[in-house]
Amino acid sequence: MWKRVFLIGMVLIFLSGCSIQTNQTEKLKDLEYTIVEKEELPEELCDILEEKKKESFKLTYEAEGALYLCVGYGEQATGGYSISVNELYLSENAVYFDTNLIGPEASEHTSEAVSYPYLAVKTEYLDKPVVFQ
Repeated sequence: MWKRVFLIGMVLIFLSGCSIQTNQTEKLKDLEYTIVEKEELPEELCDILEEKKKESFKLTYEAEGALYLCVGYGEQATGGYSISVNELYLSENAVYFDTNLIGPEASEHTSEAVSYPYLAVKTEYLDKPVVFQ
């Protein structure tokens, strides 16, 4: 009988423990952001982006109470690429940033020059880690 009571007690503890936890990736709110052109970026950040542009990168940069989230897709054979922001949101434990590289349309005339598509967005500074998706 004690084994049965112990087993039932363990099951109840396990079930109550599972129900208390929340999904820490669950969106609390969308974050407002601005896409920032190169001319408007802090000079030090411009230098960092110039260094990293040939390879894919994901980085954060904090300046004057703002958080810059930067994503680069490395060297591309032609021009005509763009980057979309799918989501930028706050969860209980982190800021989540999801982007997507969009290639040129097959019918689109693109420059034959190599390009280095990247995106920099500016949002409020939050003291949380950033997860790039």
